[in-house]
Amino acid sequence: MLGYYGSYDVVVCGGGTSGVAAAISSARTGAKTLLIERVGQLGGQMNFSGPPGFSFAHLFNARHEQIIGGFAEETHKRLLEQGDALPHILPKWRSHYTFSYVDPDWWGLLVYQMMQENGVELMLHSLVTEVIKDGNDVKGVVVEHPSGRSIVMGKVTIDCTGEGEVCYQAGAAYEIESKDILEPSTVAFTADGVDWDKVLNYIKSNIDEFLFEQVHIPYNNMTIEEIKAEVLKVTDITEMGEIMGFLSLRKIGVETGEWHNQSGVGFFLMPKGGKILAHFQHSSHVGDADCTDVRDITRVEVECRNQDIIAWKFFKKYVPGFENAYIVRVCPEVRIRETRRIMGDYKIVFEDVAEARKFDDVIGKSAFPTGAKHAVGDKALALGGKAEPKDGGSHDIPYRALVPLGLENLLVAGKAISADRPSHHRFLQQTIVTGQAAGVAAALCARDGITPRELENDVKELQKILMDQGAILYGVH
Repeated sequence: MLGYYGSYDVVVCGGGTSGVAAAISSARTGAKTLLIERVGQLGGQMNFSGPPGFSFAHLFNARHEQIIGGFAEETHKRLLEQGDALPHILPKWRSHYTFSYVDPDWWGLLVYQMMQENGVELMLHSLVTEVIKDGNDVKGVVVEHPSGRSIVMGKVTIDCTGEGEVCYQAGAAYEIESKDILEPSTVAFTADGVDWDKVLNYIKSNIDEFLFEQVHIPYNNMTIEEIKAEVLKVTDITEMGEIMGFLSLRKIGVETGEWHNQSGVGFFLMPKGGKILAHFQHSSHVGDADCTDVRDITRVEVECRNQDIIAWKFFKKYVPGFENAYIVRVCPEVRIRETRRIMGDYKIVFEDVAEARKFDDVIGKSAFPTGAKHAVGDKALALGGKAEPKDGGSHDIPYRALVPLGLENLLVAGKAISADRPSHHRFLQQTIVTGQAAGVAAALCARDGITPRELENDVKELQKILMDQGAILYGVH
């Protein structure tokens, strides 16, 4: 039975980081907005399937200029004020890695509050299964939910599904790598009860095992001896940010079969109730899988959990400080790093990132380097090259990368925006930036009766509203 659910100015499909930002920003711009999410939890990779509390890395560039404000900064500030976030962490010796940790569960609670504050209508436990089109014009979507199937009509639809599912159903052009080189996927978990003094002492006593990344930061201008000296001064584990290394322990684990040899050994930090927890986002890596294929994603869910068990037993046995630790949460579904990239009116390419290029239709910035970031073996890392934005700066994200080729009344935000493989914008701070911009753009189009493509002709109002909402578009490298 197919029923009519309603008509909206803006329909946002997907309630992850990009979808949450899109829906709230759309409503703030005056649009009647509906957010459709297939589960009951908002936040996606921020607090459901990904690295909780880590989403706000890289709000600053390597010069420690803040380049991302807007929705990300707003939510961080609100949680910081209520004691559920840590202040921005800007370690001198990790100039291109900055951290702005938040409690992921409180972030999830906050975004529900913000939906109500801004009048966003929610449609949860609902899956978009079809796109309604008239020629190349997207008119709405068909949604399946516990009570059946419904038609939802929208003046503008935003695809925030992560895998570009709505654009795919609408017939959009896209790129995807062969599954043998797609980045691996992960089921993350979090542990408490860690003796952080022991962990920090081990790092300082084996410092060479933890600095392999810092040696290659082009804008750092610090010698390895200076970097070591800075690390030896650290007294608070939060200053470390991401902790990756334990190379000698990993070697033992691989030799004895006690480590699965599919990823590095390490974790992020996560604030929780005034404590710091260890969040394991790297401890399972399952590759050779296309997670748009139900058979592959099912296999990934199973194998990731097998690897998590192996990794946890390894940490408990070998890593100082984890003797009395215990798992407090396992993410309920896999974090998918890479599938489709929807081709748009502009395609962000390697040189745009490496050269820190600026665009007239800028809607946000990113300081994340190019290049695939994870691999099972070296297959994914071998493609595309890796480069930091030059001079410790950032590159602009152009509005046109959010407008799918050949389709009208449709925008894409999040990790599926138009980019080449090395420039894949899958990181959570990037998805929030593009989500916020897509939400404002869709609201303006609905108000003025124009398409997102027609908005390309004049983005000044879009940019003004984004800056009024706290976005940073100008004035930094």
